[in-house]
Amino acid sequence: MNPRLDLYRNPVSSKVLKHLYAASKALADSTLPHTVQRLVEIRASQINGCGFCTDMHTKDAAHAGETSVRLNLVAAWREATVFTEAERAALELTEQGTRIADAAGGVTDDAWANAAKHYDEDQLAALVSLIAVINTYNRVNVINQQPAGSYEVGQFG
Repeated sequence: MNPRLDLYRNPVSSKVLKHLYAASKALADSTLPHTVQRLVEIRASQINGCGFCTDMHTKDAAHAGETSVRLNLVAAWREATVFTEAERAALELTEQGTRIADAAGGVTDDAWANAAKHYDEDQLAALVSLIAVINTYNRVNVINQQPAGSYEVGQFG
């Protein structure tokens, strides 16, 4: 499979991707735990069917020390005992924030309140922003049919 566009060589898309990368950098530098950031990126990518992002974020998480058991259970986090309550709250917010169109009311007050029990205001801002950014990346890559499987850790700097 070949991507529909070379997003990195096109002047418009490369400019947009630079802004998305800058947003990602700001989030990586936030106080939201990196483990939570990786779980959020993986779960949203799974929901959106973005093979490219799922490949990248699972490899990055493994490289950072995440266990294969936890990586293999992200899609089934509700039934898994390997995630903390804070991680579960972030995963619930991720699912609801990613599936907005599936729920007329958007993100529930319960999901928000649960996340707010575990994260301070800056971390919540980072979590909300991360969910939005990863969903944007997912949509760009899915629309472009960006192939998955060849990502190497550190490939994008």
